[in-house]
Amino acid sequence: MSEDKPRKRRGAGRVTLNTVARQAGVSAITVSRYFNQPEHVSSERRERIAQVVAELGYVPNLVAGGLASARGRIVAMVIPNISGPIFANTIQGFSDTLSRHGYQLLLASSYFSAEQEESAVRAFLGWSPAALVLTSRFHSAGTEKMIADVDIPVVETWDYVPERAPLQIGFSHYDVGVSAAHYLHGKGYRRIAFVQNSAAGDFSALERRDGFAATLTELGVQPWVFAPDADRAPFEAGKQAMETLMSHANPPDAIFFANDNLAAGGLLASQRAGLKIPQDCAVLGFGDYPFAEMLLPSLSTIKPPALEMGVLAATRVLESLGVLAVNDEVQRLNLLECRLIERESA
Repeated sequence: MSEDKPRKRRGAGRVTLNTVARQAGVSAITVSRYFNQPEHVSSERRERIAQVVAELGYVPNLVAGGLASARGRIVAMVIPNISGPIFANTIQGFSDTLSRHGYQLLLASSYFSAEQEESAVRAFLGWSPAALVLTSRFHSAGTEKMIADVDIPVVETWDYVPERAPLQIGFSHYDVGVSAAHYLHGKGYRRIAFVQNSAAGDFSALERRDGFAATLTELGVQPWVFAPDADRAPFEAGKQAMETLMSHANPPDAIFFANDNLAAGGLLASQRAGLKIPQDCAVLGFGDYPFAEMLLPSLSTIKPPALEMGVLAATRVLESLGVLAVNDEVQRLNLLECRLIERESA
């Protein structure tokens, strides 16, 4: 088959390497080298090829010869942080459910970078996975084009915007912020702050912030938002937030941290400063990380349905592939709930 002829496995409109080469004004060998040996391609040509690749949504075919038309039993998943405890149960539930039906998980981390996610998606699609699972709906234009054009099941977890084309399995981060604001306000706190994630690109945490701030405003409380220095380690960012906020002449009496790592850093900093939690300042986290209950004081937090998301996402993938029968009664029950865990810190 000539490379200029579209392959059947992803539809008649598949973009080929030769198409990219023609539009970029370079040879096919140069485009191939761009993917395999980019150091041997000039920066000017790399930029030109990268622009065309993004515009066309090109996915390099990494499956050789006769295997190119065959779907594997691999499901690809991209998450923001492999080392983050918040995603561990989702990965485990997803992998366990797949493996029971003969499918295996291929995993990559984007580290909250849309560019790294796009690179992982492009590489994964080149290996013809059976399905693709992403985290949230915040993607680059290149990723959006690829998932719109691909003819395999695409699922987005840790989010719930049902009007999107990819199937959504998760919850509303905005509603999490609403719940946190109502909880702290209901406990009598009125000087309430939100601490953002120090990791750039965590747009889900910003949605929690927006729901939190909007609800406080409706309740007649001026929202207070603190952004730690970008890319600080989470414990250090939480420490910075606690020290900075509590140094004000009229400090907050409650703080909602974007995640439990930040909250833990804030709790430890408050102990070093001789503050009493929650008497001087209540602390609320998000994630219910394994250490949350072991902290002193134990951390009040909001627990996402991490395990349930993994199991349900894998189930939906297997249904889409025809491995499992579709249960019409539960097919639309993809909106899950978070749970507020009240402990000692708030």
